[in-house]
Amino acid sequence: MKKWNQANIIQQLSKKELTFHLVTTQLVLLTISVLLGIFLFKDFSAFFNLFRFDSSIYLIGITNGVLIVLLDLIFMKVLPDRFYDDGGINERIFQDRSIMEIIGLTILIAFSEEILFRGVIQTHFGIIAASIIFALVHIRYWGHWFLILNIVILSFWIGIVYEWSNHHLLTTISMHFIIDLLLGIAMKYRMKR
Repeated sequence: MKKWNQANIIQQLSKKELTFHLVTTQLVLLTISVLLGIFLFKDFSAFFNLFRFDSSIYLIGITNGVLIVLLDLIFMKVLPDRFYDDGGINERIFQDRSIMEIIGLTILIAFSEEILFRGVIQTHFGIIAASIIFALVHIRYWGHWFLILNIVILSFWIGIVYEWSNHHLLTTISMHFIIDLLLGIAMKYRMKR
């Protein structure tokens, strides 16, 4: 009997089905954010204050995002392939997409995940709770010690940037977006070689 895990299931999905499930997951995270936010924030202005505009904030997020991508790409070069083997899930997500599709998906992912994990959970329960829950949600990494360690460190790094920026959500959204976008594009072109 064949063991079905997330990687096996994803390999069976068409691009359209995979996109549907990916977008649905992000919409579920946004819905959870809204529901939790209704109960945890005293009013709408307290939530929307997390989105105040400051151009220097983007530089912090983008710089940290690029630094993480550079570190990840170096590790991918020097470590054996098995260290980054998630069963081909990330490659499957990005390999057959246009740059515009990757941009759209990574904006949605960064926006929905950062609103929930930093905007709602970290704001109300702290960096440890947000980072642990962030790692738990990334189930595809659980079976691999290096990937789970990588995602836990990444989550704490994003959480520290959120604290350092004085709870400025656009900082971590831009950081998360840059990480996912650049690594998604790298995976797309690595698969073509």
